[in-house]
Parts: sequence; C-alpha cells; structure tokens
Amino acid sequence: MDPREIRIEDYNYPLPGERIAQHPLAVRDSCKLLAYDGADISDHIFSELPELLPDNAVMVCNNTRVINARLRFSKSTGAQIEIFCLEPAEPADYAQAFAARSECTWHCLVGNAKKWKEGQLQKELETAAGPTVLTAERTDDVVAPDKSRKITFRWDNADVTFSDIIAAIGEIPIPPYLNRSSEEADKSDYQTVYSVIEGSVAAPTAGLHFTPELMAKIAARGVDIEEVTLHVGAGTFRPVKSDTIGEHDMHSEFIAVPRAVIASLADAAGKRPVVAVGTTSVRTLESLWHIGRLILEGLWNGEVPQWTAYGNISEPTATEALKAIVDYLDNRGDDTLLAHTRIIIAPGYKYRIVDAMVTNFHQPQSTLLLLVSAFIGDTWREVYDHALAGGYRFLSYGDSCFFCRVRE
Repeated sequence: MDPREIRIEDYNYPLPGERIAQHPLAVRDSCKLLAYDGADISDHIFSELPELLPDNAVMVCNNTRVINARLRFSKSTGAQIEIFCLEPAEPADYAQAFAARSECTWHCLVGNAKKWKEGQLQKELETAAGPTVLTAERTDDVVAPDKSRKITFRWDNADVTFSDIIAAIGEIPIPPYLNRSSEEADKSDYQTVYSVIEGSVAAPTAGLHFTPELMAKIAARGVDIEEVTLHVGAGTFRPVKSDTIGEHDMHSEFIAVPRAVIASLADAAGKRPVVAVGTTSVRTLESLWHIGRLILEGLWNGEVPQWTAYGNISEPTATEALKAIVDYLDNRGDDTLLAHTRIIIAPGYKYRIVDAMVTNFHQPQSTLLLLVSAFIGDTWREVYDHALAGGYRFLSYGDSCFFCRVRE
C-alpha cells in the first residue's frame, strides 16, 4: 500500500483520561519499561535499561532544551494575549536569536488574537541582567499555514538578551493534552538531564526517564553515547485531521548534528547497533540517511521533504550516505550539519540507521504512533493492549518502551 493511503482511524485505540500521566514519578528511572524484541513482550523498570541494551551499542540522545516559549501580555482593556514562540525568524539562527539584544522577530502562535488587531503590547519586567520594558508588535497580517505569524520583540535595556527575557517571564509549554497550567516543578521535570541547546517548545520526552547515574551505568557497559539536536516544534502535538495521512502536512523541524557524530555513525553503521532515544532522535538519524542520499544525487537543498522516503529511490548503504555528509561538510568547511526535516515515518518506511529505540506511549491517531508501527509492525496494537492492561502510564510524563527492530 502507498503510505499516503493509510487511514488514520486504523491507528486509533481507547485511551482513558486517567491513564494520561499528569506528572512524572519522583524518581525518574523508577517508571515502568515495556520491552519488545519482535517476538516477546516483557515488563521491566527503566533502571534496568542498561542490561537490555545490545552489546557494543551506540546510543543517540537529543540534547535540545525546552524554552519558556509562552509569553503573556495584558492590554489596557484587560484582554489577555498569549504569544507562543515557535522558532526564530530574524535572526533565524537559534543561538543568535537567544543572544539578541534590543530586538528579534519570531514565528509565533497568538492566543486571543481577535483582541489584538493593531498596536503594541507592552510589559515591564525584571531580568537577571536588569529591568527592561518589552514590547511585542505584529509585523504583518500574514498568517502561515500552521496559524503562526511574525512577532517582533523590542526592549530598552541593551544588557538584556532575549534569553534573559524568556527566562524571566516565559512559561514552560507543557503538552496541551495535560489540560492544566504549567507548574513550578515543570521547569525541571520537563527537561532531560542532558538538555543543553535551547530551542524546543516540547520536550523529547523519552529522555525524561534518564538520570546521571543511569547514563553512567550505560556508558560503563561500553555503550557510546552521542548527541544530536532536533528542536521539537508545536506540530508534534498536531493531530492528523485528514482521513488519510497523504493529506496531512508534516511540520518542519530544525536539526543540528556535529560532523564528528556523523563520522562516528558512519564507522558504526552495519557493525554496531544504533539505539535512538526518542522519536526525535529517530527522525534525526533517519533524516541523515536521506540527506546523504540527496547529496549523492545532487538534490540536497537544506530540507528533507515529507515524502522523500517513499517510491523508487536509490539505496546507498548507511556508511555511504553518512560519509557523503562528512565530505559535504568538509568541502564547505563546516563542522556541523544544519538542516530542516519534514520526514514522515509511517508503515511502509524502511529504516536505514536505527536498530532500537527508547520511546514513550503515544497519542491515538498520531504521526508518532505511525512511526512506532513502521518500526515494530502491526504488533503495536498488541504492545499497547498489554500496556493498557498492565497499568502503564501514557504520553509525555508516562512510562517507557524499548523496541528492537526485526531485521528483514
């Protein structure tokens, strides 16, 4: 079947509201862990993950850090306006946008936009770098397909960066399906222990179960731990509203992968199992293969298209594709691959890089559930039925899975 013809209703399952975890467990690695090796389902505690990992593995984590993306303003009329920062527009580079002083522009979602048709919003605030007055202004009336629009922020203290501003007044954007406001605990609960690079508006939640002690145990087993960056966008929560996924428009997400990591993966390909922590790491790793393929074909333009993985395409080995990226970076004098990906991974997809994945339990009728189904096949339903019957907690703050791919 053409993946575009997949009916999203075939990836539905009953998820009672009480099974959606509202908060994480006090001890991160004490959550449940369901393991599936292509034949058997077994129940574990997440702290047992080191023993479940294949020997001589390479584990890849997403080191993105969630930003305080929600900014709230009050108009003189009393109307409350919420601005949700999605990604930087001017400057477009994340690091430069966070380091900006005096002004920057972001692509944002605007809550209660009907109450803000013109004029500036203003807010006085205290930051770690001193007081400032922040203004927000709509730069045009263009609304993008994802309902975002450009908002320019300006402030009057040149010692204050935009990072200082969001740290002072921004709120962590917890998932909408939790149906609650952000709490103080979410500032730490909704970050992985290895989060470093600011830019996500949602956490790579499979990584929330790791502790520094568990990471040390994994390394002691001889597992190499590599880091990539994918800044998770709000689109990760966007449900598939069309009947078939061919009509669903995947959101674009920014990825950054150091040359050294790509070279290491090229050396490991076909020789060492690659374990991806979270669907964001999966999307990044699999996008790398397609980037390498597109480079070899002379078709790389900076973004992995949504449907590039399907149809009649060339089949370089993983090593060939990854080395093509290394050569591409060397020719440009770059030490990091910067790109965007819209890749959709659904049943019918052929995995080229990832051999195993750590992930959470995903929403019904979501593209993330399609990704899991592409990895373990139709048995996803048996796995989820087992979890529902076994008292597992679901979604971002819920329990975890460890899947090993059945090779063809």
